[in-house]
Amino acid sequence: MSTAVLALVLAALVLLILLAASLRIAKEYERGVIFRLGRVIGAKGPGLFFLIPVVDRMVRVSLRTVTMDIPAQDVITRDNVTVRVNAVTYFHITDPVRSVIAVENHYAATSQIAQTTLRSVLGQTDLDDLLGKRDEINQHLQEIIDKVTDPWGVKVSLVEVKDVELPQAMRRAMARQAESERDRRAKVIHAHGELEAAETLGQAAGTLEAHPAAMQLRLLSTLTEVASERNSTLIFPVPIELLRLIERSAPPAGP
Repeated sequence: MSTAVLALVLAALVLLILLAASLRIAKEYERGVIFRLGRVIGAKGPGLFFLIPVVDRMVRVSLRTVTMDIPAQDVITRDNVTVRVNAVTYFHITDPVRSVIAVENHYAATSQIAQTTLRSVLGQTDLDDLLGKRDEINQHLQEIIDKVTDPWGVKVSLVEVKDVELPQAMRRAMARQAESERDRRAKVIHAHGELEAAETLGQAAGTLEAHPAAMQLRLLSTLTEVASERNSTLIFPVPIELLRLIERSAPPAGP
């Protein structure tokens, strides 16, 4: 009797061990790629599922978006300027099976292709485009990297160039260029102001010439402004109309 009980206990214990070995739980963001005798049979999860002990093997794959820094790269641009550029890329797995069987390490492979693509694309770009057309470069990088990683079941959703480090000599040259550009704009704005002022004064002179009374009113207004200041000496000019009246009343000169 004791031997039968012991056998039952051992059988139950073995059954529990086999059950524990076959039981698997995958989180919502995980998938389990199942290999049966070395051959992939698909991906399972999320939730609870069972494996055949010894026969099945599972590889866990996370479907969450991965944020990966691209190490700083020394790049020579198309116009022969050496810059140091770093970036960041965001990717996630869309096909768990391909991410396991198509590439040995999808994270390392994506990192390497991102570094080489960054050097290649920026090497074909001028410095001005690198500084001023960042969005277009980011989009181009994302398209190239995503095309390479697609057979691996990896989707690259975004690539961003974070920092562009320029040599000191280039920084000083760009600062001088920016200062010269600001001086040029200031001179152009000043010249436009002088032109508008001259045009306005010309229009005012034409209006005053057409209306002599307005000229006298303007003269009196100016004298009033001058008289409001102390230590001012006023000189009243002879009105123009009076000079014209004298000129008209004078007898014509004889031959």
